[in-house]
Amino acid sequence: MRLSDLQNKDVVDILTGERIGNVIDVEIEGTTGNILKMIIYEKKGFINMLRGGEEVMITWPQIKKIGTDVILVSRNI
Repeated sequence: MRLSDLQNKDVVDILTGERIGNVIDVEIEGTTGNILKMIIYEKKGFINMLRGGEEVMITWPQIKKIGTDVILVSRNI
């Protein structure tokens, strides 16, 4: 899987069903090449739309499932 494949998926919190945003980057561990974190561009509400979104870090243990269209995460870890 490539970063561009991840960037096309919506990131959704499995506990609330809320769409968090889209992957804009990943943090990779230098020696193993494992993904440590996904950096999500979060858009919420009309006001934030005008100001732009914020970046949210999702750690690898928070990622529950990477599907064909959606990445499911649990932010309560």
